[in-house]
Amino acid sequence: MRRYLARKILIYALTFVAAVSINWLIPRLMPGDPVRTMLGRGSAGDPETMQQMRDYYESVFGLDEPAWQQYINFWTSLFQGDLGISVWLFPRPVSEILLAAVPYTLALLLPSILLSWIAGNRFGAFAARSKWLDNTVLPLGYILTATPYMWLGILLAWGLGVVAGWFPTAGAYGFGTIPGWNWTFIWDLFLHWFLPFASLFLVAFGGWAIGMRNLIIYELEAEYSTYLEALGAPRKLVRRYAFRNAVLPQMTGLAVQLGTIVAGALLTEIVFGYPGLGNLILQALNNRDFFLLQGAFLFIVIGVLIANFIVDVIYVLVDPRTRTQMQGSAA
Repeated sequence: MRRYLARKILIYALTFVAAVSINWLIPRLMPGDPVRTMLGRGSAGDPETMQQMRDYYESVFGLDEPAWQQYINFWTSLFQGDLGISVWLFPRPVSEILLAAVPYTLALLLPSILLSWIAGNRFGAFAARSKWLDNTVLPLGYILTATPYMWLGILLAWGLGVVAGWFPTAGAYGFGTIPGWNWTFIWDLFLHWFLPFASLFLVAFGGWAIGMRNLIIYELEAEYSTYLEALGAPRKLVRRYAFRNAVLPQMTGLAVQLGTIVAGALLTEIVFGYPGLGNLILQALNNRDFFLLQGAFLFIVIGVLIANFIVDVIYVLVDPRTRTQMQGSAA
């Protein structure tokens, strides 16, 4: 187990370095100049003053140094916990801006991922042995899983927000609400959170339900299920074994789909004007804010890698075959 974990940690560490390096490089390959964007917001028209301001800002952001030196400075600052200063919200530190947005993104991602995975697998298992569910409700799963997160978000905002008027369609809380630990504010937070959460949950739910339904049918028709039934094993016991075997590929699928779900959450935040990482990335792109952009990507990379590592460890713990292979390789 230690060798397995050590190998996994090494792989994830190399993946982290590669992903963060690409995230550092991508903003610098984009067209546009962050300092020029800053100066464009100012009113100074004198060329000499503009040049002095450009020299000052380039010095502050470290953009007056060669690219290789900027890359080394980035890693040095990163290990010191310094993500730089935002161009868009100058002179606020990037870490401060990100820490204010990350709770909103986590509040959307964690419940939608976990609840859709649990509910989708349970519903798919029921649908596999119920013709009524298989023929009526499950087809909705095909529609949901083929629907882009952003498009479903727009439909929900229009149907439940604009037409029905049940939920607000933008922001994290109302303009007139004063933030605080009281029921009025928490209820307002919930109302603003529900539609973005529902769009993420429904799309992911359809995919997990279809996958589990197909896997359960395959497992129930496998030779071991037929053998158990021939021995007189209760149908409930056969289904329990089938569910255990079917849930393992779903766990692997969860690790693979995490990146897609995170991307969906970012687009959903933009649709609903939700103040999470998705909105920050949009603002960073519009303002050519290299430092905010690479900081937001850093949080996403860390989150996806940690989630994948946890899924890998859980997979080893729940799958006896994996443990047997590890013991064999260790021997």
